[in-house]
Amino acid sequence: MISFLVDHNFNEHIVDGLIRRDASLNFTLARSVGLSAVQDPALLAWAAARGLIVLSHDGKTIPAFAYARVTAGQPMPGIFLVDDRMPIGLAVDELLIAAHCLTPRECENIVLYFPL
Repeated sequence: MISFLVDHNFNEHIVDGLIRRDASLNFTLARSVGLSAVQDPALLAWAAARGLIVLSHDGKTIPAFAYARVTAGQPMPGIFLVDDRMPIGLAVDELLIAAHCLTPRECENIVLYFPL
């Protein structure tokens, strides 16, 4: 099953909705592990070392750093990039589908944009 690192700027109402719908999903909050003030490359390295897919709204910088890791041959478990204007219910529905239908291997080295 997919496990997630929730970026510090991610809407936690979405995370709450995901947990309500499937309590077996595994989330690590960046702020709860001291990553709320780190730069994107450090966040991605931390997630990669633990095999966590990053949940983020940061479409401006995260994708470039993620693909830089891929280009450099470094591990990149994946990014689920959710538009911050996406309705919470729709985000929960689409992320649940992705979490249940994709394997961690299928998410490696990609940035998946939501809404799908």
